[in-house]
Amino acid sequence: MAIARNPHLVLDCPDTTVEAEFYGALLGWTPKLAPDGSWATVSSGDHHLHFQRVDDFRAPQWPGQDVPQQTHLDFDVDDLDEGEGAVLALGATKHEHQPGETFRVFLDPAGHPFCLCLA
Repeated sequence: MAIARNPHLVLDCPDTTVEAEFYGALLGWTPKLAPDGSWATVSSGDHHLHFQRVDDFRAPQWPGQDVPQQTHLDFDVDDLDEGEGAVLALGATKHEHQPGETFRVFLDPAGHPFCLCLA
């Protein structure tokens, strides 16, 4: 018997609205924002991403470990070029370090690394 169920990923960030709108647009999920800006969620109903405001947030420095990446997300795509165009239009930036050919590394608006991976 499992002790826990339905994991939720929470990302620290300086602005929960920006993060929730970015990931909501990326996934086609509607953001739900706390009135005070301290918390936001995007959800499919079955899957959830949460964002927690951290006033002294320091963006991860990847691939170095001076400020560890803490966590990252991988998203499957059918076409890397099409996916790249879409996430850049949403506000992501492409990381200068691209160590592979079947995936691309980007930074969300708060600087969290995430990858688009060929499905």
